[in-house]
Amino acid sequence: MAELLTSEDKRTCYCGEVSEELLGQNVCLMGWVSKQRDLGSLVFVDLRDRSGIVQLSFGDETDPEVFKKAQSLRAEYVVCVHGTVAKRGGAVNTNISTGALEINVCSLKILSAAKTPPIEVSDTRKVKDETALRFRYLDLRRPELQRNIRMRHEIAAAAREYFYENGFYEIETPMMIKPTPEGARDYLVPSRIHKGHFYALPQSPQIYKQLLMLSGFDRYFQIARCFRDEDLRADRQPEFTQIDIEMSFASQEDVMAVNEGFIQRAFKKVLGVDVQLPMTHLTYKESMERFGSDKPDTRFGLEIKNVSDIAAEIDFPVFKNTLASGGSVRCIIPDSCAEVLSRKEIDKLIEHAKGIGASGLAYIRWMDEQPACSFAKFLAEGQLQDICGKLGMKRGDVCLILSDKDKVVLPVLGALRLILGKKLSLIPQNQFNFLWITEFPFFEWNDETNTWDAMHHPFTMPLEECLPYLDTDPGRVRAKCYDMVLNGTELLSGSIRITDWELQERMFEALGLTHEEIERKFGFLVEAYKYGAPPHGGSGMGLDRLAMVMCGADSLRDVVAFPKVQNASELMSGAPALPDGENTLAELGIKVTEETE
Repeated sequence: MAELLTSEDKRTCYCGEVSEELLGQNVCLMGWVSKQRDLGSLVFVDLRDRSGIVQLSFGDETDPEVFKKAQSLRAEYVVCVHGTVAKRGGAVNTNISTGALEINVCSLKILSAAKTPPIEVSDTRKVKDETALRFRYLDLRRPELQRNIRMRHEIAAAAREYFYENGFYEIETPMMIKPTPEGARDYLVPSRIHKGHFYALPQSPQIYKQLLMLSGFDRYFQIARCFRDEDLRADRQPEFTQIDIEMSFASQEDVMAVNEGFIQRAFKKVLGVDVQLPMTHLTYKESMERFGSDKPDTRFGLEIKNVSDIAAEIDFPVFKNTLASGGSVRCIIPDSCAEVLSRKEIDKLIEHAKGIGASGLAYIRWMDEQPACSFAKFLAEGQLQDICGKLGMKRGDVCLILSDKDKVVLPVLGALRLILGKKLSLIPQNQFNFLWITEFPFFEWNDETNTWDAMHHPFTMPLEECLPYLDTDPGRVRAKCYDMVLNGTELLSGSIRITDWELQERMFEALGLTHEEIERKFGFLVEAYKYGAPPHGGSGMGLDRLAMVMCGADSLRDVVAFPKVQNASELMSGAPALPDGENTLAELGIKVTEETE
């Protein structure tokens, strides 16, 4: 039988808070048994709670009934103890803050016994991810995940503190909204009252926070839950949390400065790290051409070089055909790695490049006296040495060369750059490189639908000098939008918004929407603009991603309490599931049909 707490059982402190200041004092602690060691005349128990671990000691002076109870303890039992703080009689444990102290227990209550847990609650995960997620409530007891969730809480607390100080109102926006196109599939909620009609779960609070600016609230802030029905990966979950802001009468620089200030506050408060401001700025074009990515990791070099001028002098059909069709020839040159990048390793990189869109990959590898080259038969006598000189290569270097349209060359070389950065240990640890990416293209061409899509969202303001190209050359239109990037992870996306209703209608039309579609999907927003709209802009920062990078975690799963897996299911509870009751779907006017091949 589980024992019950009484009015005398009041916790005086957490396990990790036991310190030398409490020596000789009586304390009451509660928590889980992490480990029990029965030495016959002595029993030691490691008691764990969210703050850490402290050792409990039972010996000759312990009441026999209490000692017997201590001998029965097993991992994950929940207990309440009363005792005196003392210095350890044995070896000090330098791995924990309480390692020089122990509690001489005089009273012990077993509040809840536990079966042998299917996973071990320890610093290292020793089971498959599927098992850990199936028993997530046990996995969350691990000190690593306890630390991560605590740090996420501290980041959220710092956000509220900072934005309150800077005049932002925290305002909640609806969780059930009208379905509107925002770039990903909506999660839909059927209406029981309006049969055949659906709410959508918000992909972001975008439209509502703009309407709040029109309503005169000037500065809005929300730690907002968002939902997107899209394929998952390590830094993506179907439901996620944004630190969401919007500001009236603000420029792009104003929004950036507010977000920089928050980052500086959060890193100092949570990690004790000083972030230097202002952050570096790169345009989208410069970022793609130097790093092959719009979210580059700038902690290491290995930048992409445009070698089209050198390639033009080489009688190699692949290069010549690419240049003739308007493409480019570019390369990356990892220094002093020819020994590591053997021919076999280069072949693996070539296969990887093909797997992500390249038709092939040329290379020069200078390991021996003379460099080896994959296109050597197309070169004249002495031309290879001349090329190496122009590329700045030396013995020990490797050059990986790709020729194609820029939309293929840049992202493929960007992906290879990251692979080599990890393989060659080029990426420094415990370093935080922030930067802003600006001037994104407003439109991106969709090859499947043969239409222009908005790269961010259709409420983004184009740069004034690009307005003449809206109807004639959409590919030249750049947007007043900005992403904050940290160590290769996009943390934030934001923009200055369109506030002129006629321009907004032009943007919708440029995206191929008819007047009827505009009215049906966004009519209420266009109508609102006609009643006086202040210039405004804002951003959404991924709280999950920020916590992931600050914790040094590899996946969002490590900073989310109850995450989904790749197929968007939650293994612990079994969600999603069939609705309960035969009449539930009928009441909603929904019928599920069996999928046929």
